[in-house]
Parts: sequence; structure tokens; C-alpha cells
Amino acid sequence: MSTPTGMDATATSVDSAPRESRACRVLRWVLRLVLAVVFAGAGLAKLAGDPAMVEMFTDIGTGQWLRTVVGALELAGALGLLVPRLARLAATGLAAVMVGAVVANPTVLDASPALPLVLLVLTVGVVLLERARPA
Repeated sequence: MSTPTGMDATATSVDSAPRESRACRVLRWVLRLVLAVVFAGAGLAKLAGDPAMVEMFTDIGTGQWLRTVVGALELAGALGLLVPRLARLAATGLAAVMVGAVVANPTVLDASPALPLVLLVLTVGVVLLERARPA
């Protein structure tokens, strides 16, 4: 049976797949870009041996190896956020790093956990937005 447009009634349209709204797509990209800039800056500061970062990890008491590992994870996560296929995995890894920071700030450093908590919430938001994204 033929439809008025000449298409077969059993044919499927390419547009039948669920589409993501433009606002959601823009939100995802803006969130990923902002987090990538924040984590790239933090990771580079740690890897470059910024005196504040060296002092902070000295106060934590684990040695400077942890500063290097966290810096590398933050930089890798920042780069991963910019690659759509890796964004969810990158955000998951960064969220794990932020869980450590949320715990370490008040318990070891006597610092507010506010910033790492905000970053944790935002990275989890990226994980959820990427999970809900149509394939």
C-alpha cells in the first residue's frame, strides 16, 4: 500500500529514532567544556608542581606520588570529556577522584569540601546526561 508521499507504509523513517533536544545537547557540551577547563587547569597545576599543590599533598601525608597520579587522572579526564565516546567514562573517573577530595578536604586538610562537592555533582550530572543521550 502506498502513502500520499509515495513511501511504502511498511518503510521506516530515519527520523523515527528518538532525538535529543537542542537545549539538552547544548547543556551537555557546555557542562563538559567547563569541567574540562577546570580539571585541565587543576591537573596541570598538580603535574607542574605548583607550590600550593605540593604543600597540599604534603599535608595529606601520602607523598608527592599521589599528586602526580591525581594530576594525571584530572588531565586525562579533562581530555576524555571532550571526546563524546569517552565523556561518560571520563566523568565517572573524575567523580571518583572528587569523592576522594570530598573526604580528604574536611578530614585531613581541615578545608571546606564545597568545591569538590560541586564538581562531584557536576561530573555525576555529565554521567547521567551521557547515559540518557540517544545513540
